[in-house]
Amino acid sequence: MSNYTTLTSDKSKKTAFWLCLFGGIFGLHYFYVGRYKMGMLYCLTLGVLFLGWGSDLLKIMNGKFCDNVGAPLRQ
Repeated sequence: MSNYTTLTSDKSKKTAFWLCLFGGIFGLHYFYVGRYKMGMLYCLTLGVLFLGWGSDLLKIMNGKFCDNVGAPLRQ
């Protein structure tokens, strides 16, 4: 019997979703998870012209959005 630990972020999926929904074009969800460069890119390009914003909403809902160290967000 082996013990293993899965790496998960200390950041909440629910919080990231709401930040993305209401402030995603300004990159608030990226600032929340510690990905500051992407946050700045989203600020300057309005969520990469809304396409990246929509894609990020789907990633967060499907559990594929990660924090700054590549860990998936916790439920």
